[in-house]
Amino acid sequence: MGLSNATFGLVGGFIVLPLPQMLASEGLGAAKIAAVSAACLSPGFWVFLFGPLLDLRFSRRFYATLFAMLSGLGLALAVALKANLLVLEVSVMISYAAAVLNSNALGGWLGAILPQVAEEDRDRPNHEAVRLGAWTQVGSFIGGGTIALLTGEFLRVFPLRMAAVLIGLLVMLPAAVFPWIPLPVEGIDGARRRTAVESFGELFQDLRQLLKRGEVWWVMALFIAPTGSFALTNQLGGVARDFHASDAFVSRMGGVVLSFAGATVCLLLPVFARWIKPLPLYLAIGTTGSLFTLALLLLPRTPAAFAVAFMAENVVQALSFTAAVAICLSTIGSGNPLAATQFTLLTSATVLPILYMGVLDGRAYTGLRGVSGLSGMYLWDGCLSLASCVVMGYAMWRWRGRAGLESNAQFLRAPAKVL
Repeated sequence: MGLSNATFGLVGGFIVLPLPQMLASEGLGAAKIAAVSAACLSPGFWVFLFGPLLDLRFSRRFYATLFAMLSGLGLALAVALKANLLVLEVSVMISYAAAVLNSNALGGWLGAILPQVAEEDRDRPNHEAVRLGAWTQVGSFIGGGTIALLTGEFLRVFPLRMAAVLIGLLVMLPAAVFPWIPLPVEGIDGARRRTAVESFGELFQDLRQLLKRGEVWWVMALFIAPTGSFALTNQLGGVARDFHASDAFVSRMGGVVLSFAGATVCLLLPVFARWIKPLPLYLAIGTTGSLFTLALLLLPRTPAAFAVAFMAENVVQALSFTAAVAICLSTIGSGNPLAATQFTLLTSATVLPILYMGVLDGRAYTGLRGVSGLSGMYLWDGCLSLASCVVMGYAMWRWRGRAGLESNAQFLRAPAKVL
């Protein structure tokens, strides 16, 4: 079930690694490559506006399959017409938007069946959510590593159009497992699917009810704050020269080895979750990662120090996002008619701090209140993230007390009402 999320990782991995190499081969400069890559990744946030469509008319399995196919077609077109920058950029953007929608439809579908899976396994829904969240991230990381490895090989071995077709089919391949994933016992998708005629009136009414749920707003606030973004991972590659690290060294660090290291680390989260519930675990990961970021101030500016910083920041980010996905899955519950909408809304919130913290880290590097360079980045990122974890931890503890909840498990497992 979790590995079926590989479509998202395949397209995201293409944007992070093979796409810049393709653009460079077409003669684009570094600034233009960065702008194109950022535009292609932007659907990670704004695509949440289309999330409610995943809860209309058809099953979420149908939407997950449809968007997996669209994602593969978009990426195949981008590779086949890579010489045309406009077509390449638009096609990759559409492909990534479809991959995000595929992942969100899948998240709503899997979140809806978690209670029955937990009952069959005689386990707690929180534990199942963490296990499933971990494996979805494993699928994403494996997808990123696979596309990084095979894109170059396909382009070297096969003609351009044949390579494009193979890449497109690779992106669609994870959808082949969908027929073996169970459907919710309540019906097609955990709730009656609304027809096009009745959909929008009921949809907006349900959305208003969804946004009245306190736990939804608290989780959104938790993700929007820089408690677990670790945006520093996206900045270190650009300042690798401060560590005297070569481009080849940086490329190897950011390639397949890193992807599979992230996939392996994600599997540690279910072990931790046996002792710590997902919400405090998320904050614990954020706190630990922030302290590690501050500890980087003690390291020398060497290639080995870059390897430590780059690998560790990415590993902690992988753990943090895996915990975030587990929290999102835990809040859905069975019979939620807006399961995919809720999953889309909450996961999109995790993208915001990556965007604004990246800007702030960049400003800190150029100079902020007398501190600049790597030291400025480390201090700004680490201190702000640590303060956010402390504030959000205290705020949620107080909210939990006022709400009269007995444990964080109840907060995470609050049953979704059939709206």
